[in-house]
Amino acid sequence: MPIKKVIAAALLAASVLSGPLAPSLAQARELPDFSRIVEAEGRAVVNISTKSTVREAVSDLPEEFAGDPFFEFFRRFSPPRLRERQENSLGSGFIVSKDGYVLTNAHVVARADEITVRLTDKRDYPAKLIGSDARTDVALLKIEAGNLPTVRMGNANDLKVGEWVLAIGSPFGFENTVTSGIVSAKNRQLPDENFVPFIQTDAAVNPGNSGGPLFNLKGEVVGINSQIYSRSGGFMGISFAIPIDVAMNVAEQLKTRGRVSRGKIGVAIQELNKELATSFGLPRATGALVNAVEPGGPADKAGLKAGDILLRVDGQPVESSADLPRLIGTSQPGKAVALDIWRNRAQRSISVVPVELKDEDPRLSERQYRGKQQEDPRAQKLNQIGLVLYELNPQQLAQLGVKYGLLVRQASGAAARAGLTNGDVIVGIGGEALTGVAQFRAAIENAKKGDTLALQVRRRGATLFLPLTKD
Repeated sequence: MPIKKVIAAALLAASVLSGPLAPSLAQARELPDFSRIVEAEGRAVVNISTKSTVREAVSDLPEEFAGDPFFEFFRRFSPPRLRERQENSLGSGFIVSKDGYVLTNAHVVARADEITVRLTDKRDYPAKLIGSDARTDVALLKIEAGNLPTVRMGNANDLKVGEWVLAIGSPFGFENTVTSGIVSAKNRQLPDENFVPFIQTDAAVNPGNSGGPLFNLKGEVVGINSQIYSRSGGFMGISFAIPIDVAMNVAEQLKTRGRVSRGKIGVAIQELNKELATSFGLPRATGALVNAVEPGGPADKAGLKAGDILLRVDGQPVESSADLPRLIGTSQPGKAVALDIWRNRAQRSISVVPVELKDEDPRLSERQYRGKQQEDPRAQKLNQIGLVLYELNPQQLAQLGVKYGLLVRQASGAAARAGLTNGDVIVGIGGEALTGVAQFRAAIENAKKGDTLALQVRRRGATLFLPLTKD
């Protein structure tokens, strides 16, 4: 090759390596070597199999005659018999102590009669369930063995979105399967999962991976693979892991007490949107809006009231209402916590002493919202906002547990746009409890066009705030 072409090629290569493509090329050279993590930490990942006895009622009548007109007659007078069958399931887990404590998901070992833990060297051990916590989906097992390999613990709070992570488990029974991906999001809140700020990843996780560890590039466990989002039952690019700090806190309580203790302050909350935040004079729509306070509960004793907005718990920010159950839940019952709240367009601090969270109280009956409206036939019409209201009588107020309320019998215009519907009971406005219809009328009439008022509403056993903007 002529010397000029050699020099030109060298200059081109140098410009590429020093130009805008240089970071990409450097990153390509520095792609993670997951094999080192697997070699160092994979021995502490285990396969978990369970056996359970399922009892079900079956009929001795052959199903192929189900269309026969006499089938239902004979089925009715032929009582079913109980049949037992064995059900097996598979999952994953990892060893957290040399003397045989193993972490996994609670749903992996739920209702199991027998639990077997298999190590990577094919040794099988019967496992004892120390305890499980359905709220966080964490279970702690114990096998009788010593000098076992263990994982190293990391800090889920240090994870960054976009960071590489590695999952090891037994999808579909294929033991010691390794998959990788990145952290897609943090602090994900899932329906009915109030106590876990999930780590979302795109690492391939399938049935059987549940309970297995999620590693960072340092080879430290940062989460427990727990759930997938799927329409097919298989992996679709979205997986969720329980942060390891949440799991270890639960495991320690299960180990020492056999159960998990959580704090409760006795409030019902809702998400704060922009319109509600504006109506309360809050600059940003962050925090948890209190829409009901349990009478005689810790929050009531501390002076919290409906319309307060919880901003921080012991200095930790409440970015959304989903943060509050976790922050209060991790507090120690009987030990005071400091709450920063927003009330009357100003911030203040109060102290509340949580009690231990028990099983939730049953929902209030919908009958509390319905009454014999004919006992209060005088309709209160507020045409400017599209409302027809009835004052509740003493019996209805007692059923609802409030001192005063206005039952919505018709909602249109601004009221309908705010979300009010027939059967709602308005019990407060602008953070103040209603004491009479004149107070409600005055608040509406004094509001200027475009002003937003927060209406406190009782609906089917729950309390919420609705933003009403005056036309």
